[in-house]
Amino acid sequence: MNLENLIKRIVDFREARDWKQFHNPKDLALSLVLESTEVLEHFQWKNGEELNKYAEEHKEEIGEELADVLYWVLLMGHDLNIDVLKALDKKQTKNEEKYPVEKSKGNHKKYNQL
Repeated sequence: MNLENLIKRIVDFREARDWKQFHNPKDLALSLVLESTEVLEHFQWKNGEELNKYAEEHKEEIGEELADVLYWVLLMGHDLNIDVLKALDKKQTKNEEKYPVEKSKGNHKKYNQL
């Protein structure tokens, strides 16, 4: 399935249920954050090998939460007329400039501290 078809499916799902009335930009952003925290919840209180084992054994559940995050990203991009793939490409170009390999390789510092 390509991205355009996926976005259409998401929008059609919402329209069939008459949910657009609830989907202002603030509430879409809030839903995105809430779903993101559900991804994070899978990793709370886990470290080291326990974390790796959990992630391996719960890929399907983590994948569902990641799908929920993507759902809100795509719906919000649609409603705000933002091409998220173009936005990601542009942002990645900025990141490549802010984090040149020679300064950032193996370094976790933020760009303004390199």
